Amino acid sequence: TRLNFIKGVVDSEDLPLNLSREMLQQNKILKVIRKTLVKKCMELFGELAENKEDYKTFYEQFSKNIKLGIHEDNTNRDKLASLLRYNSTKYPDELISLKDYVERMREGQKNIYYITGESKKAVENSPFLEKLNQKGFEVLYMVEPIDEYCVQQLKEFDGKKLVCASRRAWIW
Repeated sequence: TRLNFIKGVVDSEDLPLNLSREMLQQNKILKVIRKTLVKKCMELFGELAENKEDYKTFYEQFSKNIKLGIHEDNTNRDKLASLLRYNSTKYPDELISLKDYVERMREGQKNIYYITGESKKAVENSPFLEKLNQKGFEVLYMVEPIDEYCVQQLKEFDGKKLVCASRRAWIW
């Protein structure tokens, strides 16, 4: 479902000509083909992400599919997480990766902070950001409904826990 935007033809001499739905669901050859196609797509997305402008266009169109993949695909969750992009308190007009965020984290910062809301404007003006801003911590803006499901599954990136800025548990 997460790769339903990719269309193509796969030629294989190994598939039987008579196929029923049950055979399709249980066929070992199809499982291998599916795994190979997903792996190839992940590689292509990774290559595409290296070019910021091209990836921005791709991400605007298909970010929901990537986020849905994080929700559904345990196997490729880490790879998909590296494809995520968000605006933040330090880069409100630029999409940044979780890797970029982690590389810029302040010394002693243990968590990746994010805030969810209806729009970028709504989260930018949230009172929950005040304390984190005072400490100099960057906060990611997650403004699509699917983002909340995405972070429920992701939980952490690169050993850093994802923590919602609007939950008081992070305040120490």
